[in-house]
Amino acid sequence: FAGAGGGGCPWCFSQVKGAIDEDVAEADIISTVEFNYSGDLLATGDKGGRVVIFQREQENKSRPHSRGEYNVYSTFQSHEPEFDYLKSLEIEEKINKIRWLPQQNAAHFLLSTNDKTIKLWKISERDKRAEGYNLKDEDGRLRDPFRITALRVHVAFPMDLMVEASPRRIFANAHTYHINSISVNSDHETYLSADDLRINLWHLEITDRSFNIVDIKPANMEELTEVITAAEFHPHQCNVFVYSSSKGTIRLCDMRSSALCDRHSKFFEEPEDPSSRSFFSEIISSISDVKFSHSGRYMMTRDYLSVKVWDLNMESRPVETHQVHEYLRSKLCSLYENDCIFDKFECCWNGSDSAIMTGSYNNFFRMFDRDTRRDVTLEASRESSKPRASLKPRKVCTGGKRRKDEISVDSLDFNKKILHTAWHPVDNVIAVAATNNLYIFQDKIN
Repeated sequence: FAGAGGGGCPWCFSQVKGAIDEDVAEADIISTVEFNYSGDLLATGDKGGRVVIFQREQENKSRPHSRGEYNVYSTFQSHEPEFDYLKSLEIEEKINKIRWLPQQNAAHFLLSTNDKTIKLWKISERDKRAEGYNLKDEDGRLRDPFRITALRVHVAFPMDLMVEASPRRIFANAHTYHINSISVNSDHETYLSADDLRINLWHLEITDRSFNIVDIKPANMEELTEVITAAEFHPHQCNVFVYSSSKGTIRLCDMRSSALCDRHSKFFEEPEDPSSRSFFSEIISSISDVKFSHSGRYMMTRDYLSVKVWDLNMESRPVETHQVHEYLRSKLCSLYENDCIFDKFECCWNGSDSAIMTGSYNNFFRMFDRDTRRDVTLEASRESSKPRASLKPRKVCTGGKRRKDEISVDSLDFNKKILHTAWHPVDNVIAVAATNNLYIFQDKIN
């Protein structure tokens, strides 16, 4: 694993995708990263509404290190900017989330969403073209039916590989507030979408209606005390899902108990230490991401300063708490003033649930080994972007004398932030989004 001790760090640089420009266009900023179920495809969405899919190269004897390299497979415009004339609101094209569906045939399917509309996309390959039609000429013009005297059997000719992305379903008009989560159910037929106050259940084949399964909107909006921040289905039990709130609580719901899951089955909350209470306590306790482990036994939540791992059988407190950047506690005042305190960091599990990863500032990202309790801070940077160059663990100095290899907490760049990360479902390959660049790292053995 990525332990900081022992013989250095086993993670090495693999690739970086994206422009080197100093002035980054807002539309090019990556807003979501997601591996598919096999890990052979990697999708990114950006603030310009585009989806870029990368495909993993197969092993090549002439280039032994090319295994694990991801190259552009398909790029398409998923969402366009819209205008809600009833509310006089602009609807951004920014892709909030991408979720892959398990592969059932040669084509791949994914769900992508902006603030209001979810789309189901089919990504398919075409390497043959048909010639010899009866009703059309070779240039595509319709033939006069009276001049057709013989029946032709059309023939398939090979052509250059084309990857086509086509929208198969559009799920719209179901959310009053901004969509923050989508999650595909383990039954592979339904999925949920969550906004600030409601969670809806959809069938993948039905676009004109969805079922409202959670509604926390109070009758009087002045009584609103919390909002939904993230939601996810259990990986194996199709009736179970969780959602997190801005108050730092997580509710587990069972759809078998009632059609409207306003009454949760389990309620996860860590009691607050009164001695550490401050003006910022409520803001930093807000959960920005919740993810079930692959086994379904645990779930992980990310708040502003830490990552917590919960056992689904124990609601009273998390079984693990990992500090991501505790050194920022003294800087909360300035982070509040520059709005960074509201940044929403995501988190992810490795394939065996033995390690977790999440982002930080200064293009740092953190990894925690759950077995050895070791952790490491790594940096996504073009300075260390030589192929197969080992990543040097980074350390942040909080005060006193700064060592040569440490970086002072005062010199951290809060404009460079790693909000979106993804871990390959099987291998030790990770994807890290840093502004408009996508970094891919792998372990030395890979």
